[in-house]
Amino acid sequence: MYELEYPGVLALLPLPLLVWWLAPPYKEQSAALRLPFFSDVAHIAGVSPLPGAMILRTVWLQKIVAPVCWALAVLALARPQFVEPPQTKVQPARDLLLALDLSQSMDTRDFRDPAGALETRAAAVRRVVDTFIERRSGDRIGLVGFGDAPYPLVPFTLDHATVRAVLADSVPGMAGPRTSLGDAIGLAIKMFDNSKAPEKVLIVLSDGNDTASRMPPDRAADIARDRGVRVHAVGIGDPRGAGEERLDRAALEKIATTTGGRFFFGGDQQQLASIYDTLDRITPANHQTLTWRPRRDVGWYAVGAASVLLVACLTLLTLWVSVQHLRAESRGREAGNEAA
Repeated sequence: MYELEYPGVLALLPLPLLVWWLAPPYKEQSAALRLPFFSDVAHIAGVSPLPGAMILRTVWLQKIVAPVCWALAVLALARPQFVEPPQTKVQPARDLLLALDLSQSMDTRDFRDPAGALETRAAAVRRVVDTFIERRSGDRIGLVGFGDAPYPLVPFTLDHATVRAVLADSVPGMAGPRTSLGDAIGLAIKMFDNSKAPEKVLIVLSDGNDTASRMPPDRAADIARDRGVRVHAVGIGDPRGAGEERLDRAALEKIATTTGGRFFFGGDQQQLASIYDTLDRITPANHQTLTWRPRRDVGWYAVGAASVLLVACLTLLTLWVSVQHLRAESRGREAGNEAA
């Protein structure tokens, strides 16, 4: 559809008529040459001079072109625009970060797959988390791996295929043998600093005790709460273990409670899958929809049409005047030949 951005400008359309009605006629005085034989010259030229004044006359072409050009100029000032169909953009309203424990203990083979065969914790986690990522099509997802220290593996992105590819290549021990849970939460908070999403969710998966962090996990949880980051904690280790192998269930529960998240414990792959199903339900898809209508200025069409009309009109008038002069000269020569 077409719209005018400044429709009030159309009120200028009758302005030339008002000027013509209200303004006094334009007059100009010029020096005249008195000829005693002026009447003879006028008779030979075939013209009838007016007494005392000359009033310039307009031709029909000027009476048509001038109003049309004025209307086109006013229309261009009103800035006509072509409004295109609405464009809709859906963008994620949530940034979701996955922090995965990649310490050496994740290589422990104590998880059973759906067929009952034993597999490593890392393999079970990769399979379940991959399915979870596949379902989160509307969220920007980032990936952090931690062991002796945390490492950002994938920044926040909608390219979930890349996240899944990096996840598939993550192996136990690649970040070191120990667990730095507190530092991993600290790194996640820094990654969320540049996020403009209204909702920030961190899912931490760990199977061991924090033995390598510089920042205590409870302190990291306090900072996450203050920055608006909700942390869901998933534990898959053995709470009855010792040292690095022992799952600090109390620490994970405290982290989740402090930030308004939830704690889950997965003893096998089936329980782990149900945990991520629950996480998928409690973090429903949340989108922001942006709608706008592109506009294209078409006022230059009016300016171009007015310019073409003016050039054509001036060209025709010039030709017409030239023809009239040639005819007058021809009649003058004929009259002179007859007089001779």
